[in-house]
Amino acid sequence: MSTKGFVSLIAIIVCLLLAFNSIYIVTEYQRAIKLEFGRLVEADIQPGLHFKKPWAKVSKFDGRILTADMTPESFFTVENKRLVVDSYIKWQVKDVETYYKATNGDEATAENRLAQRVADGLRNQFGRRTLHDVVSGKRDELMSEITSSINVDAIKLLGIEVKDIRVKRIDFPPEASQSVFARMAADREKEAREYRAQGKEQAEVIAADADRQRAVLEANAYRDAERIRGDGDAKAAAIFAEAYSKDPEFYAFVRSLNAYRLSFSGKDDLMVVDPKSDFFRYLKDPKGKN
Repeated sequence: MSTKGFVSLIAIIVCLLLAFNSIYIVTEYQRAIKLEFGRLVEADIQPGLHFKKPWAKVSKFDGRILTADMTPESFFTVENKRLVVDSYIKWQVKDVETYYKATNGDEATAENRLAQRVADGLRNQFGRRTLHDVVSGKRDELMSEITSSINVDAIKLLGIEVKDIRVKRIDFPPEASQSVFARMAADREKEAREYRAQGKEQAEVIAADADRQRAVLEANAYRDAERIRGDGDAKAAAIFAEAYSKDPEFYAFVRSLNAYRLSFSGKDDLMVVDPKSDFFRYLKDPKGKN
């Protein structure tokens, strides 16, 4: 290869290298800034294909919502109860220039500084609330207040927008867990005794009412039965009287036969009666004449 050809080849390679170093792509989920000799010349570069000077440097950052897990820390409530809180932060780069100047574009640095501010915010919020409020009563309100208060400084000082702060878990310290659980068990036992007492009281009221209703129903049923029985006896007596008035002799004969049947139904029955009594008159004479 001649000297002219070699020089041309070198020139082509240099041009390719310069072109390669002058083209860069920013994706949809990235944020980027441009630096020249360490000086920021362009911030918040939009997604797409871009050109730069060969000596310029482009730094790209993740523009999506990121999650930072915080180290569990101890906080005290207004009742001086110590709690171990495990939480996480949802954050996103908002101001690229401020973010780069404050953290040098390092996610770990950004999360550490953000975690310090969140820990201070949690400490202040927990210190103004009771144990019930931070555990269940007003946790959503607490998280909303922390997010709002921290977000202002985070955007201004770190270029970060705090999307959300959530508590994953709240525990008592190991040395306090046993006493707390014992107290909770005693409270639950007390509550259970109260429920049992109320249930027993209600059961007695229901049983007394049921007994009263049963007594009323039995009395009404007995009254109705006696009335029906009386009506039946009256009708039977009327029927007997009517039958007797139609044929007294036949009525007496039928009654005597029924009396004989009932009196002589048992083999071991013993009767001591005068044979001449009126009881045997139909046995002596079918017409009942003595």
